[in-house]
Amino acid sequence: MSPSDTPENTTAPGGGNSGEAPAEGPLIVFDQVVKRFGDLTVLDHLDFSVAHGERVTLIGPSGSGKTTILRLLMTLEKVTEGHIWIDGEPFSHMPRGNGLVPAGETYLRMKRKRIGMVFQQFNLFPNMSVRKNIMEAPVHVLGVSKDEAAQKAEELLDLVGLGDKIDAHPTQLSGGQQQRVAIARALAMSPEILLLDEVTSALDPELVTGVLDVLREVAENTDITMLCVTHEMGFARDVSHRVLMFDQGRIAEEGHPDQIFGDPRQERTKSFLKSVLENGH
Repeated sequence: MSPSDTPENTTAPGGGNSGEAPAEGPLIVFDQVVKRFGDLTVLDHLDFSVAHGERVTLIGPSGSGKTTILRLLMTLEKVTEGHIWIDGEPFSHMPRGNGLVPAGETYLRMKRKRIGMVFQQFNLFPNMSVRKNIMEAPVHVLGVSKDEAAQKAEELLDLVGLGDKIDAHPTQLSGGQQQRVAIARALAMSPEILLLDEVTSALDPELVTGVLDVLREVAENTDITMLCVTHEMGFARDVSHRVLMFDQGRIAEEGHPDQIFGDPRQERTKSFLKSVLENGH
């Protein structure tokens, strides 16, 4: 899907707590989402949407709300106000009677099967082989047969360039190799949405390129919708259909990567990109 294929109407409808489903179309919709931690407002009435197959990168300073967006989609946090919708169905909330109530754990568990996430830390099971790390969730969460899960694990390890490490344990792998296994593990769940949270930030600089190359391969060869938080601006420019610049829980600027990185319109975007580039990214 090319950037020009992205629907023009990329902003979610307002309405906050109205509980009305957004118009048919986007895969992910944040509708007037507020997230507070105590007195701190991390997301401030956030409206945005992501189309099917679109790859969107979130950039901005630490504390601007980027990772909180991913954590809400992984159901690791709950919204304070507003609604999140996935494919036209409520996600942060669930139907009850004629309205919506905050989603319960069983509902969330069912909904988040469609979403995969790769974290900064690899979170692999150290006592399991690479093969078993990748097979675990498809077998126990999706009910996939062990034979089918094993075959898919082999295919995905070939995709991330680690076919020869299938029987190794995580402690025998470099950080970059562990992160590539974590990517394969996320893909093993056949997610519609892949969330990437600073996936190279814990890696030594010489290992970053290999991981980013794997993600470029995934972007080019699948139609997975990707939502990515990164400080790797070259990667963001290469793989994104759209870039959102966040500041203080709001979108300060959004646009095609060529425009955001080549001709940013907002001073906040210009100063952020200048500081990132000066730090060597």
